[in-house]
Amino acid sequence: MTKRFATRLALAATMFLLATPAIAAQQDDGAPPPSKPGKPINTGDVLSGELNAMKVRDVKNAGKRIAMYQITSEPRRLPAPNGLCNLETGPETFQLVTSSDAQAMQLKSFVGKEISVKVDEIACASDAGQMSEAVITKWSLIRKQ
Repeated sequence: MTKRFATRLALAATMFLLATPAIAAQQDDGAPPPSKPGKPINTGDVLSGELNAMKVRDVKNAGKRIAMYQITSEPRRLPAPNGLCNLETGPETFQLVTSSDAQAMQLKSFVGKEISVKVDEIACASDAGQMSEAVITKWSLIRKQ
């Protein structure tokens, strides 16, 4: 029981440390946030942005460190019923859920670069521990020529 508590405490502390600089950076830029909602994104649309990777602990797999991939993009509105994900302009960070090791390896080579993905299934973040505002559960990478 104590080990489980320690693991959860470490996960919560890590999430706090990752979120604090992002919040401070948003507050320091001085520019007011855009008041107009982002353009809509629907199934089949393309989402482009910089790919980021973070190492997080998998609660379901004995705390094993796993990579989580995220696209940072312009604000986008999600289809109903998700709408703006309780944000004024819509989400700007989108977690890419990998369904296989092949997808994870595919993304690993693009970390820090601009990528485009075709969105097949998207929703607002709802689970504790998700680092993005929205989650893309089904997607395919679009190769740039």
